[in-house]
Amino acid sequence: MRTKSTKSTKRRASGTPAASTFARAGLAPGLLGALVLLAGFVLVDGEGFTIIRYAVSILALILCVFVIQVKTWWWLVLLAPIAVLWSPVVVLPFEGEGWLAAQFIAALTFVIVGIRNKVPVRPE
Repeated sequence: MRTKSTKSTKRRASGTPAASTFARAGLAPGLLGALVLLAGFVLVDGEGFTIIRYAVSILALILCVFVIQVKTWWWLVLLAPIAVLWSPVVVLPFEGEGWLAAQFIAALTFVIVGIRNKVPVRPE
């Protein structure tokens, strides 16, 4: 007797997926930096903002390293000022709505740079 074939019994040939040639290594620091900047809206006038400054400055420098690896130098025009303006070593006295707008623009920059940059993976 002949059995009826259903979709659940059909088998497809499975292939080995190709190895990825790039990695989005800047995505994690980019998203984390944006999250820290958005948390900074609450702490902008308090003592806890120093921690925000440290985190943002360090994450901006990490993204600068990834941007240099990928050779997309134009992102340094946005990331280097973020690293300097949020630096806790030399505190620049910014406040008000302009500073809040700068925080939002920096958060967008972190997300865009994290998504757009692809670091090449070396075959091992």
